[in-house]
Amino acid sequence: MPIIKSAKKKMRKDKKKTVANKKYVDAFKTSLKKIKKGGPGISGILKKFYSQVDRAVREKVIHKNKGNRLKSRAARYKSKS
Repeated sequence: MPIIKSAKKKMRKDKKKTVANKKYVDAFKTSLKKIKKGGPGISGILKKFYSQVDRAVREKVIHKNKGNRLKSRAARYKSKS
């Protein structure tokens, strides 16, 4: 446990940010699972996935390159099904 006042405050802020960031990550991970499963309507799910990843990148939850990599791999799943 932190002793210094500023470290305590940082710990409180980190907890709040972790919860907020988890919302973005959970959203695109759920869509990715649906894409991997395949089936009808995958293009709509893929479009939603792209916007979720872009939003996570914009909020600096994930890195720009990781976002591009995720979208690229998701597009490959679409072409397989």
